[in-house]
Amino acid sequence: MNLSDLVQLSLGNLMRQAFTLFTGDSRSRDFVALDVLADQDGLSQQDLSERLGLNRTLMVRLIDRLEEAGHVTRARNPLNRRSYVLSLTDSGRRALGEMREAASAHDAQVTAVLTPAERRRLNELLGTLLPEPSPLQSTEHLVAQAHYRLRRLGDAQLAGTGLRTRHFGPLAGLDALAPCPQQQLAQYLRITEPAAAEVVEELVQAGLVVRGRDPHDRRRYALELTDLGRQRLEEARDAQITIHARVRDLLGGPEPEQELRELLRKLVG
Repeated sequence: MNLSDLVQLSLGNLMRQAFTLFTGDSRSRDFVALDVLADQDGLSQQDLSERLGLNRTLMVRLIDRLEEAGHVTRARNPLNRRSYVLSLTDSGRRALGEMREAASAHDAQVTAVLTPAERRRLNELLGTLLPEPSPLQSTEHLVAQAHYRLRRLGDAQLAGTGLRTRHFGPLAGLDALAPCPQQQLAQYLRITEPAAAEVVEELVQAGLVVRGRDPHDRRRYALELTDLGRQRLEEARDAQITIHARVRDLLGGPEPEQELRELLRKLVG
């Protein structure tokens, strides 16, 4: 099975879609950002961006908004003056408490496609993916934490390759579509063009992707994998297989994995 098929069928892909379903609007992102900072104060802006799966532009806008509201402070990281450290203010903690009620209503709305028994089972299965029991049992919180856990597992597996979990989709997409314009890749990944542009630029800088002229329209660029990019495809494929096996072990075998897959599919439609 090639990388594109592995990514499309992976639990990580379904988890990303579920995460996006819950955090698709700015208010939900505000809540999730404050919730993460409440658990881990002093997180760097880059780390929070990684945790939330937001590109640099959206992350800056998010933190600007929270800082302007007085919910977050942003200071230079004493260990790395090029980065910022974020801290939750007292106002931010009060706002987080107020947001929880709205988040509960949003959670109920998003999970209305599930029966009460299915929602309880989904929460139970998501909880098994977390390193320790979560005191919060909202589906949104559990989806977010499970999503972060799978990203960290993937990044750890890719250590030393120059790849991150977020590169799985773009590499798989280019393997299936290239040469293709950036807009087509964004549509394939179901992300915005600015988000696609950012991850493509990372791959270009790493020497894995090259921009050439589109053979179907010489006025625009088309993206293609380099020889090194195709080499990294195999490494990404092997990593995806290893991550799949690890997730299956965490869930307790193929049956609960399939059960979680079916519940997530029903949730994201």
